[in-house]
Amino acid sequence: MEIISKKIYDKPERPIKIMQFGEGNFLRAFVDWIIQRLNDDGAINAGVAVVQPMPFGRVKELKEQDGLYTLRLEGIDNGEEVKKSRVIDVIGDLINPFEEYERYLAYGESEDLQVIISNTTEAGIAVDPTDTNLTECPKSFPGKLLALLKRRYDHFNGALDKGLAIVPCELIDNNGDELYRCLTELARINKMDEKFIEWLQKANHFTSTLVDRIVPGYPRSEIEEIKKETGYIDNNIVKGEIFHLWVLKKEPFVQKVLPADKTGLNVIFADSIKPYKQRKVKILNGSHTAMVPVAYLCGIDTVGEAVNDKTVGKFVRDFVFEEVNPTIDLPQAEMVAFANSVIERYKNPFIRHELMSIALNSTTKFRTRLLPTLEDYIRITGKLPQRLLFAFAALIEFHKGVRGNEKIALNDAPELLAHWSKLWAEFDGDYTALAKKALGWTEAWEVDMNTLHPDLTATVAKYLQAIDTKGMKAAVECFAGGCSGCCK
Repeated sequence: MEIISKKIYDKPERPIKIMQFGEGNFLRAFVDWIIQRLNDDGAINAGVAVVQPMPFGRVKELKEQDGLYTLRLEGIDNGEEVKKSRVIDVIGDLINPFEEYERYLAYGESEDLQVIISNTTEAGIAVDPTDTNLTECPKSFPGKLLALLKRRYDHFNGALDKGLAIVPCELIDNNGDELYRCLTELARINKMDEKFIEWLQKANHFTSTLVDRIVPGYPRSEIEEIKKETGYIDNNIVKGEIFHLWVLKKEPFVQKVLPADKTGLNVIFADSIKPYKQRKVKILNGSHTAMVPVAYLCGIDTVGEAVNDKTVGKFVRDFVFEEVNPTIDLPQAEMVAFANSVIERYKNPFIRHELMSIALNSTTKFRTRLLPTLEDYIRITGKLPQRLLFAFAALIEFHKGVRGNEKIALNDAPELLAHWSKLWAEFDGDYTALAKKALGWTEAWEVDMNTLHPDLTATVAKYLQAIDTKGMKAAVECFAGGCSGCCK
């Protein structure tokens, strides 16, 4: 059986119009797949030059396959299990700038180049003030991009129509604005001409984005099955879920050269990304965070098991539809469709998502993913989100550190774990006092949650007592069943 390459696959030649910083699993399973779809549908005719942003990476391995690789999509689509594979053939060049810096910079002179896309991790969009020698490959992504743009500016004599669409996919707020800021700051650190900085700002077209697709990576457990199915060896195969979402802030030039919303894909050009960011963080990430302590203390280990459990699954669904959706300013039909898609994704039988992996940094995750929903729900309705508060009580119990007879492998900042340990060490049977201390931990929450509603402390204390004395399974069954006694 041969390795996939141009020897066995008829790879089309396309002009390189897109430069992509990053060759990792996510970009190959998400952005390159979208570019493939756009090419297949005739919306664009564009090849991709992939730039390895770090000294280590997969450029060498991808070169050995002529840039070809297989994307394996698995999941539930419209209620049915789906497994499908396809070759992605959009990568037309692969560059390691640490070894091929001049060849990399030469793309700045390309008449064809139109788009820059990146995913260099959240830490990638940051200013490195030591990137002051652009005659050799800069360490940072903004440094590399700045050097390319300076070459382009010089080659085209500052022509305003030679700017590029710049589309970062890093998971930070306002990633386009932040990259714009970093490039401007780094240009000034390098004492670049103000005319170049003006060109950088006026000729180029920055947009911010939100991306969403679960990408487990190399499907090690299924590789023999896939080899038999495809008839070739692929050392760069990548697995992703069926669901995908790309939200980009509207920018006319970006929409022109990257019309990703025109071929039936789940791609949105929006006036503002903020409500979509809220939707993802509050529903997807928030329900994960609310689910973990409740499900795990019921003896459940994975997301799939949790949503398929009659009681915990109902708890999660009701939390999303009744407590989260009302706090997000998007059309109700969109909210319902997205919430249903999230539940469907959770049921994906091809992805084993461990609850304890989500439990990493659970204290901070409560603040960033659930506290905004708590505050917004109280502000909008004047009432308390009961499931969210039950989940907070479960979070307190979770940090007691035991599930039955086993110790929970808590994984958080040492100072946060030390504080949780102190709260339980000082517990004398007074659940109201424990709840009040936990809710009033302003160093963690940046607010005293006791002050958000007059009944909040008593409600958390009631749920905490039920969980701690009856056990989570009995407490959540009581809660979900509408019991008016100890749990509600």
